[in-house]
Order: sequence, then C-alpha cells, then structure tokens
Amino acid sequence: MTIYYSLHPMSDRISGTEPILCAPLLRHVDGKLIQLLRDLRPAEWELQTIAPAWKIRDVAAHLLDTVLRKLSMVRDHCFVETPQIRSDQDVIDLVNRLNREGVTVYRRLSPPALIGIMEMACRQNADFHESLDPFAPAVFNVSWAGESTSLNWFDTARELTERWHHQQQIRHATDRPGIMTPELYHPVLDCFVRGLPYAFRDVDSPVGTAVQLDISGNCGGRWLLSKNNPLWAFVSSSANPPAARVIIPQQIAWRVFTKGIDRNEALALSTVEGNTTLGERIFHLTAIVA
Repeated sequence: MTIYYSLHPMSDRISGTEPILCAPLLRHVDGKLIQLLRDLRPAEWELQTIAPAWKIRDVAAHLLDTVLRKLSMVRDHCFVETPQIRSDQDVIDLVNRLNREGVTVYRRLSPPALIGIMEMACRQNADFHESLDPFAPAVFNVSWAGESTSLNWFDTARELTERWHHQQQIRHATDRPGIMTPELYHPVLDCFVRGLPYAFRDVDSPVGTAVQLDISGNCGGRWLLSKNNPLWAFVSSSANPPAARVIIPQQIAWRVFTKGIDRNEALALSTVEGNTTLGERIFHLTAIVA
C-alpha cells in the first residue's frame, strides 16, 4: 500500500482537519539518519544534545531501541510484560523506564555495530508501516493527544515525529544542516500540533472562540482551533475572527513541542497577538511522552 502525504505547506489551506498519510516518509527520514550516523566523527558521538540526559550516542541508542521495540510489540505481538496503566503518569513512567533501559543497553554498541543493526531495523520498520491500513485501529494510542484509541495513520505520523526530531537533535548538536524540507518537516509539525485540542481541554472560553497558529517558513502552515461544545477542535474556517494569533518560526517549532527550548525563550522568539492567555497556551503543548 502506497500512501503519500500531499498537503501543500504554507498554502492558504488550513491544516489539522485531514489524516496525515505519511508512511513512505519514514524510509526517507531514516535513510538520512543512517547517512548522518556514518558521517559522524568518533568524538561527535560523545557530544551533548539538547536532551539534558543524552549525548549523541544515547540518542542513537534510543532510536535503535524504539524501532526494535515497535517491531517486536506491534508487528510481532511480543509483549514480555503487562504493566498496569491507570493514569497518564503511569504511561509516562513506563515509557521513561523503557527508554532508560534501552539506552543503557544499546549505547554500549560500537558505531559500526549500531549502524548496521539500525539499517536493518529501519528497513523493516518502513516496510511494516507501509503495509498497514492507515484507517484501522492502532495497537497504541497517541496519549499526548488525549486519545484512548488511535488510528494507524496517527500512530505512523507519531513515529515519523520521533524519527525526525531525534535525528534533528543530533544535527543540532553537531551544527549540521537540518532536514527542514516541506516534504519531511511539515507533516512532523502537523502531527505535533494535533495535540492542541487536548492541551486546551481545560481552557474555558465561549463556544466559537478561535485560536490561530501560524508556523512561519516554507515548511510551516496554519492551524485554526475552535471551542466547540464542550471540547476544542480543529476547523477549516471560523465565523469569528481569532481571539488569539500565534506565530512561531519553523526553526524553533520542533523544539517548542518536544521540550527542547525554554518556554520563555520560545515566547521571546515568537509573536502572540490578541488574547495572550489563550495564545500562550500553545506553548504548553508537549507532543512527546515525557
């Protein structure tokens, strides 16, 4: 099954209301990851990234661990433990523990060994996601978007954000060019932003209140969030002008939604117009489990 993500970034079209069909992009993003890891000098594997606990070696180990874990659990139905999940915090604690354990193991690998296994795992992961029915229920829900059940297209888009933003952490740490192309970065941003209705769930505003998010740059886009009854949701148009408009530069947008930049610094680099309380709520979105 071949599905292409076809939304045109920075057009007049409002994003957020259609599925993100991006499975073939995993192969492209991971191909760039493999080449990046091969190009790293020995000393660069020990450089600190913007993730406080992780050096480049740790980020690479995490990327290997998560792709192998996904194949084992979702493709192969291999679950070696059945943790009790009673709350969002239980999910966070479980994911953090699994991440720590995986990094502890795979950071011990030499770069050639890690890259060799990564190449194999990434190829299988891309094959698997491309084989899925994007509109069938996913094994795992996208918890940071507040969903109890998600469809495969959203889980695949979430996978793309993981592969993209951790690779971007390595590029950022080594001062290498990013992979900020419309084809690869816009669907990542679109997926991140899908968490906004959940981030606004406790914001009390009159029905019909709208908030507009613009991510500037050729990879960015525009999203329109509206208060329905009783929840917030993305809409393609609004009868009312936005009560708040936020403009975030694409250079920092990925860091805003992945805890990669201080919130006050992000606000200083962005623009908030209108109702600042509503607008600044966007900067509370964390589109990762952390």
